[in-house]
Amino acid sequence: MISLPQRETKLMVAVHGWSGILLGLLLYAVVVTGAAAVFASEIGIWSAGHVGSRSAFAQPMAEAVRRAGEETPAKYREAVDLFEIGDHELGAYFHHHETDAEGNLIARGIFYAFGPGGEIRERREGTDEDVYGARNDNALEHFLVDTHVRLHVPDPWGLLLTGILGLAMLVAAISGLLIHRHLFKDIFTLRRGAKPVLFNRDRHSVAGTWSLPFAFVLAFTGSFFSFYGTVGVPIVAMAAFGGDVEALTEAVYGTPGKPDPRPETALGLDRAMAHAIQRAGDVPTFAAIENFGRADAKLTTYHAPAGGGLAPVSLVYDATDGTFLQDKPLIGPTPSAGGTLAGIMSPLHFGNFAGMLSKAVWFGLGFAMSYVIYTGLRLWLARREAGSRSLEWLERGVVVVGFGLPLALLACAGAFFLSMPAGTALFWVPAGFLMVSALAIGLGAAWRDVAGLAGALELALGVVMLALPPLRLITGGPGWTTALEAGQVIIPALDLALLLAAGWLLWRVFGRLGQRRSAQEHPVLQAAE
Repeated sequence: MISLPQRETKLMVAVHGWSGILLGLLLYAVVVTGAAAVFASEIGIWSAGHVGSRSAFAQPMAEAVRRAGEETPAKYREAVDLFEIGDHELGAYFHHHETDAEGNLIARGIFYAFGPGGEIRERREGTDEDVYGARNDNALEHFLVDTHVRLHVPDPWGLLLTGILGLAMLVAAISGLLIHRHLFKDIFTLRRGAKPVLFNRDRHSVAGTWSLPFAFVLAFTGSFFSFYGTVGVPIVAMAAFGGDVEALTEAVYGTPGKPDPRPETALGLDRAMAHAIQRAGDVPTFAAIENFGRADAKLTTYHAPAGGGLAPVSLVYDATDGTFLQDKPLIGPTPSAGGTLAGIMSPLHFGNFAGMLSKAVWFGLGFAMSYVIYTGLRLWLARREAGSRSLEWLERGVVVVGFGLPLALLACAGAFFLSMPAGTALFWVPAGFLMVSALAIGLGAAWRDVAGLAGALELALGVVMLALPPLRLITGGPGWTTALEAGQVIIPALDLALLLAAGWLLWRVFGRLGQRRSAQEHPVLQAAE
């Protein structure tokens, strides 16, 4: 039980309400897109129709990388990034680091995309932004992640904005905890026979109380990611390295060792990858080679947390012969408390530390947080409804964002299916989002009553969810039989989840319509009548 004096309780209620109302809609957008971003890679597989189940890291790659290295100018062999593209195919980015005109550390080099047999099917020169930006086949996945990370606001302002929203969530969570006089009682209190306002307040309290620990974790880790690169790195670089961000990066993330510039071919990649997969228990999510083509070349493989742990795994190998050298902490040459803390930030934020199970839990908690934010805004407005109708515009705005944002995100998937075969998904995914957002805003301005507006948008949500699985098939996506025969369960699982969610939403909408029609046809007579 938490007990505060009456004056402090009123203050906390005011802080809780205003911290939510001032940034609530933006915070809602970040949390909703964050819940979707938890399954970003799975959404990418589902939307692009990828049925491959064997990772590029589990297949021979040394010869393909060697041939690409021979075609690459020496200045771009400072480092090589290895990662998966498309349907479990290998991508390699040979590059060096440099500072641009604005003082930002960037990578510049040559990107190679390899086919299933190791042949080079694409070669292009560019910066890391060009290489790691959106492509036609991952336009939907990239759009979802970018919306969550920086709301499509240019750097560094987008990251700063989401960092501020994370702090606002932290304030709302702390103040919400303090105003609960009976915290443990509120976890189970749900008065179903009470008036609608009280019942909605109970649901808000129950969902908020159960998701409080998640809110703390999400807010703290999200703020860490937002402020780390935009504020933390420049300050440390200026204080300890005279503003040299490249020197800071080398000191923090580099693999120290005695330089040996003698020419040597990196023939140990396949042996090292096989050992890394066995040691970490899974294929790498990413790999990097330092000093490619030299005797001191090092391969570092990066893996998701193993064995139910929280910290990701990084392993270092001699790239020339595949000899295992060390387990590498995320930050610094030796393990430290700070390095471990930084290492667990990403698994805690995205919930990928225990595979699908933890992702499902994180998605559910993200959905609960979205519900808490939305109902909190509606309750704040309901308490002020009797005193002033001037806030109706805000109530309409809450409904438009609350239902219109998920509707626009689902419309992005439809736009992706229709445009990906033509190679225009990079344009039509954001265009679809903007068009449906504009439609929702127009409905919000024109609809006569707020309740009817909410029902119309909810109905549209259900209809779009119901339409996406058949649209995926019509536009050339693989069927369930094809996907299951290839061992790819993600595609039918997401189709089924959309169909079930659509059924639930449509049942709710038509159920309410039936209740209203029944009430009109059979009005309850009052005693005076």
